[in-house]
Amino acid sequence: MSAWFASDLHLDPSAPGIAARFVRFLAGPARDAEALYLLGDLFEAWLGDDDPEPAHREVMAAIAAVAAAGTLVYVMRGNRDFLIGERFCADTGALLLEDPAIVTVAGTRAILTHGDGLCVDDGAYQRLRALVRDARVRAGFARLPLPQRRRLATEARAGSREHLATASQYITDVNPAAVEALFRAAGVTTMIHGHTHRPAVHESVVDGRPASRFVLGDWHATAQVLRWDDGGLRHLPCPA
Repeated sequence: MSAWFASDLHLDPSAPGIAARFVRFLAGPARDAEALYLLGDLFEAWLGDDDPEPAHREVMAAIAAVAAAGTLVYVMRGNRDFLIGERFCADTGALLLEDPAIVTVAGTRAILTHGDGLCVDDGAYQRLRALVRDARVRAGFARLPLPQRRRLATEARAGSREHLATASQYITDVNPAAVEALFRAAGVTTMIHGHTHRPAVHESVVDGRPASRFVLGDWHATAQVLRWDDGGLRHLPCPA
């Protein structure tokens, strides 16, 4: 079995080149694999499944096309697109993954997560994360008129940029103890996540077993994807 993994595309109408590159990827390399996993923050802001934004609808059509061609497409909510719901999945043919999720690829079990839940040193962010992942909060936000949702999303992004500008480097990265705890709870030795925008492969030892953590990069900086097949896991640049 082979699979592609991507995260943190942060698709936005103001950066059409990134969406175009993703659409080309979906029309080409994504179709040679059994599965494609999108691990959060596919969109810079997802205001709800009823948002008619044309740029997003074009991407959704491309996802639907690759799903119809036979590639299983899995999507996980991130901190920017936590309102992705059942209608999005119905329109794209994607399957919604809980965070975290355990999958089996090429005969190996792995834990997948967006990654923001591992950044536990950032207390302010974790409080916000708990709030927006509450089903009642999501439902309430989705009932607001679209212009109000758009205004709140703009304010939230501005607040996020301000927070990141003043936060220490270690606070916005994963906590090693949290990583180890997730490895241990899942009973696996392979982890894949995004969110931090720091693509790398981190090797460690958990309970006497070697463990590997693969971090996906964001597409505004690196446009990397992760390929997993019988030859193992490797970071690759997304075809231009």
